[in-house]
Amino acid sequence: MATVSPAAAAPGAAQPAVPAGERGATRIADRVVAKIAAQAAREALRDASTEPADAHASVTVRRRDGRRDFGEARVRVAVELGYPSDIGAQCGAVRRQVTQRVRELAGMSVPEVSVQVERLHAPQMERSGRGRVR
Repeated sequence: MATVSPAAAAPGAAQPAVPAGERGATRIADRVVAKIAAQAAREALRDASTEPADAHASVTVRRRDGRRDFGEARVRVAVELGYPSDIGAQCGAVRRQVTQRVRELAGMSVPEVSVQVERLHAPQMERSGRGRVR
């Protein structure tokens, strides 16, 4: 008489729990977090202004062992803004949106978002042919 294991006897039966150290792990790639952050920055700037804005992000992800979430992301975002405008308010909107979207979409905590203003677009400068303000 052949013996059948309980798992084989009942398809779909609950398997014994695998210890946490033996299970796999899901990791979110840094470039994915950077894309999420850049898109969030563009969303924030689009909502705050009527001028087209550009943003890109470089991300440093710090992981912590033993945590249940996907770690911690420290984000640096570079943006181009229209001028004159409330630069502080726009940078604050970018920080809030990046923090929220990375938390929602990547499951990561975001303790720091650094916003760097790379360029200012001044309409009067563009009319005179000098372009962007650096």
